[in-house]
Amino acid sequence: MTFKKSILLASLISFSGFCTASASFTFSDQVNTQNSDQIVFVDDVNALDGAAGELNSRSGGQLAKLLALNEFDAKAGSTLHLQMVAGVNNLWVVGSADEDGLSAPELQNLGGKIAASVDSLLNDVNVDVFIDNLNTNLPAPSAYLAQGYHMRHYSFDKYKTKKDAGKSDVHFVTGSASDAEAAYQKDLRYIAEGIHFARDFATEPGKSMYPALFADRVRAKLKGLDNVNVRVLDVKDMQKLNMGALLGVGKGSIHDPRLIIVEYMGGKKGDAPIALAGKGITFDTGGISLKQNSGMWAMKSDLSGAAAVAGTMYAIAKRGEKVNVVGLMAMAENMPSRDAIRPGDVLNTMKGTSIEIMSTDAEGRLVLSDAVYYAQEKYQPKMLLNIATLTGSAARALSKEYAALITRDFELSTQMMAVGERSGEHVWPLPLHPNHFKQIESPIADIKNSGAGNPGASIGAAVIGSFVAEDLPWIHLDIAGVDWLDSDIDVSPKGSQGWGVRFMDQLVRENK
Repeated sequence: MTFKKSILLASLISFSGFCTASASFTFSDQVNTQNSDQIVFVDDVNALDGAAGELNSRSGGQLAKLLALNEFDAKAGSTLHLQMVAGVNNLWVVGSADEDGLSAPELQNLGGKIAASVDSLLNDVNVDVFIDNLNTNLPAPSAYLAQGYHMRHYSFDKYKTKKDAGKSDVHFVTGSASDAEAAYQKDLRYIAEGIHFARDFATEPGKSMYPALFADRVRAKLKGLDNVNVRVLDVKDMQKLNMGALLGVGKGSIHDPRLIIVEYMGGKKGDAPIALAGKGITFDTGGISLKQNSGMWAMKSDLSGAAAVAGTMYAIAKRGEKVNVVGLMAMAENMPSRDAIRPGDVLNTMKGTSIEIMSTDAEGRLVLSDAVYYAQEKYQPKMLLNIATLTGSAARALSKEYAALITRDFELSTQMMAVGERSGEHVWPLPLHPNHFKQIESPIADIKNSGAGNPGASIGAAVIGSFVAEDLPWIHLDIAGVDWLDSDIDVSPKGSQGWGVRFMDQLVRENK
């Protein structure tokens, strides 16, 4: 193959969570002659062109014959591994046919598929990825492929004796090398890093992750970034503010609660910020309303909402987004002890609204009630989003395909569904009816934390919504069904997928 001579745009981008494996990306319009493995895209098996066509010619038509023999389907995402084709040791053929044009999430998925394919076969990867035969209107598709590869290339081996060693050197051969380099280096890599940051939090065992330590790690990650200020409210601070709901959830634990506030002021001075509030239960036993043991181990990830907020704030700050955003992480550990709150207890809140506790296992809405009210009083945001692994009913309703979306305004819901489509993290609306607010009326307090013995998704949203001004654009995301994966997907291995970082990042981009 012949390529124009150019300056190699090489930025070795190493990344890892608690993982010894690493990857680096380069972008150029020249082949890396040191690489013996290649990836090519095919959108029509009957008309091979571009890099695939070159290989077919050099192999005397062998590639076309192998594709036919293996009944390769050029549909986007199909993959086929071949060996010793025209002198290429390992060749991965990836289908890219898409009539509507590949979107950013679809390109990310392709990048993730590439990572899964090559990482499953080779410990040390040195591969050229040829960027042609991609039907897309995006100006630098290789940047999104790199982002998807980066997102998928993750493992958590902190507690393993044998570490997941291995290195990936991925070289994108593209005519838009400069644009791709800029898009990845200055933007998309930080989303992937923010996702890994969120996954680290959600995967860490509960014994090793508690509110104060979460706060320390957020501080350390964001230290030195422009326009960032991190504040942490401790028990005394929250007592002064009468945050009895957040404090109440943490009373049963030896680890005190925290409210972490990350202020990023990259926009115009005085512009109202977007507020993002995440549930951060570092471990959820259910409290006195104790959960069954089956599956309780996964409650280490009940901080996924707060983790996603942390990852989003990192991504926004690292790329220097021209916007004001405040991220709030309401942190507590929900444990049973002699000091724990009981069903039937009444908690007072910062707003002054009292809450009767029907179940101590409906605790996420409690910590968020104080957090969202604080956000409004302190920052007067133009938009408020809260995100939480809140209810099993959301997971049962929408399975692993969608996060539950609840708003007061259906037009806002449709806008958020579009944000989900563009970000690659899909949401679907559930209702919020006036009857849901009636169901949480309490005979001895202002409201109760669940209704009619049913801690459903809409009821949980109604509790939080009781603390949100009716004229404020408010988005409630219940991610209980999407935060933890039982099997791999294109852009994430099984386990925590860091859901919410891409969605909130896209929301911020569109609401500057």
